[in-house]
Amino acid sequence: MEAAREILTWLTLVPGAVFCVIGALGLLRLPEFYARIHGAGITDTLGAALVLIGLMLQPADWTVTVKLLLILVFLYLTSPTAAHALIHAAYTSGLEPQLADDSSESRRAGA
Repeated sequence: MEAAREILTWLTLVPGAVFCVIGALGLLRLPEFYARIHGAGITDTLGAALVLIGLMLQPADWTVTVKLLLILVFLYLTSPTAAHALIHAAYTSGLEPQLADDSSESRRAGA
């Protein structure tokens, strides 16, 4: 039973860490503000959730698991809300999203 718990822990911790790294790379590599916030918000929430679930599988004390579960609920409530608030503030302050050129779409349509 202990080996199964260890394997399940690693099957959540490693992908969680990978998603967190992908989110960090998205902040560096994506071309504009809205794409960066979108990429970071989604991968950050999923990556942190997987890491927290992996940590919940480890402790022998149930109070640690309850605290980690409360952190997970808090994360799921605040991370998407914070991303939405950032995007809304940027849009209302006048930052327009970068859209595809009309010329590239007209070339694909054959015009």
